Amino acid sequence: MNALERPLPRSDVWAANASHSTVRYHLQAEAEPDTLCRVLNLFALQFLTPHSVQVSQQEDLLDVEIGIGGLSWHRAEVIAQKLRNLVCVAEVSLENQARVELAIA
Repeated sequence: MNALERPLPRSDVWAANASHSTVRYHLQAEAEPDTLCRVLNLFALQFLTPHSVQVSQQEDLLDVEIGIGGLSWHRAEVIAQKLRNLVCVAEVSLENQARVELAIA
């Protein structure tokens, strides 16, 4: 599927008037071959593409950071709860990133 065939991102009907921001998810999950696929699939099912993903392994756990923009805080929390429901995920925290706007002179 190319960029022209992709559906538009889903709107957040529960928080339609809420401002959208960039959020960062911090996860600890089991270091299993399918863990990243399971985690990233939750975003893919909603046609969301993270702008950053960082992963490092610490013994039997993966430390995962996922940055994604254009979410209302409500929608970000719903996704965090879905991540917590994955069997392979041990811990999830969510933080709102300050918006940085670049001015082009």
